[in-house]
Order: sequence, then C-alpha cells, then structure tokens
Amino acid sequence: MHKSLPAAHKALLTLDNYLKTIDLPPRLIELIRIRASQMNGCAYCLSMHSKSAQALGERVERLLALSAWRESPLFSSDERAALALTEEVTQIASHGVSDAVYAGLDAHFSDVQKAQLIMLIATINAWNRVAVSTQVH
Repeated sequence: MHKSLPAAHKALLTLDNYLKTIDLPPRLIELIRIRASQMNGCAYCLSMHSKSAQALGERVERLLALSAWRESPLFSSDERAALALTEEVTQIASHGVSDAVYAGLDAHFSDVQKAQLIMLIATINAWNRVAVSTQVH
C-alpha cells in the first residue's frame, strides 16, 4: 500500500504517531495490538508488537496466555476491560459493543481514555487488514 497509495499509508502512519501521545500504559497498548492481531491472523503485526511488548518489559508468559486472557490469572482488571473492548470492536459486525463491556471500562478509564482505546483498536484493525490483504510478511 505504501507504494500504490502513499497518501493513505501516510495517513495511517500519522494516526499511529498520534497514538504515541495517548494517555494509556505502553504495555497495555501493545497487548491490545497483539490481541487484535491474533484475532485477525496478522503474523506480521503479531511479530512486531510482541517484540515491542517484550522491549517494554512484558513477560513472555503473559504474551503466550493472551489469547486465553479470560481464563488466565495473569491479567489485571483494567487489562481485562480493555481486552474485552478489543475483542468486541475487532468483531464489531457480529454483535457490536455490549453495554456490559462498555460499562466495564468506567472503573478503569476516563472518557478520553475510552475514546483513545477505541482509536487504538480501530487503527490496529486497519493495519491488520492492510497487512493480511496485501500479504505482508
């Protein structure tokens, strides 16, 4: 896409640069990116964001348990709320975002942070779709 539609690629990069300024913990940001990438089958993004998470101090044990976060004791309540939102936004066509998942964010995130979470999830989903559909490896 960066060669065929450079302006669109630049726009996604600009959105990614904005996400470097949001008020969310960097390790949580990477967990969200990894979980969406797992769901979307994006090996390229999984590799990139797993390495980034580890560079931030994320434990391999948690990365390996991420697809089973609901059953794992390794994730905090704020991470669980963000991961639940990640899954529902990633699969938004199936059933939207439930009131329960959205309400579950209230104890952990401000309104601005909730909006930032949604933009983060939307952005990684866009990158996943570009990478998978163009067979980026």
